[in-house]
Amino acid sequence: MGAEQKLKDLGLELGPVGTPVANFVPTVQTGNLLYVAGHIAGKPDGSVLNPGKVGRDVTEEQAYESAKLAMLNCLASIRQALGSLDKVSQVVKLLVMVNADPEFDRHFVVANGASDLLVELYGDQGKHARSAVGMSGLPRKSCVEVEMIIEIGD
Repeated sequence: MGAEQKLKDLGLELGPVGTPVANFVPTVQTGNLLYVAGHIAGKPDGSVLNPGKVGRDVTEEQAYESAKLAMLNCLASIRQALGSLDKVSQVVKLLVMVNADPEFDRHFVVANGASDLLVELYGDQGKHARSAVGMSGLPRKSCVEVEMIIEIGD
């Protein structure tokens, strides 16, 4: 079963891909690699899920859900670029940035919101290298931002 069907089976939908508000594009393909720009936990109505600093304004659990939504937004850009999520042959690398209170030290748990979804959709091909880092701030006060690199198959 492909990722598109698994997404439906999980009851998840991809929202529309928004137009970047700065000077960049959502994805860039070079060879068989697709680089996906940083995506926040933006909702279709333009608001941000759980804005603020993790460990102060946002709980670890809320940030995990925000990382999952940010990943869904990345997947929407992948589908737009490739036509189908089933063209992903391997998730290569994630960078998960967490807008965190300086005392917060569980960025890796927040990042699992994105990683767990990928492994659920792609199995072994969803396993990836990853960095999870704390930031002093993120666009639109988002508590998380995710960028990724994928390998494209046939």
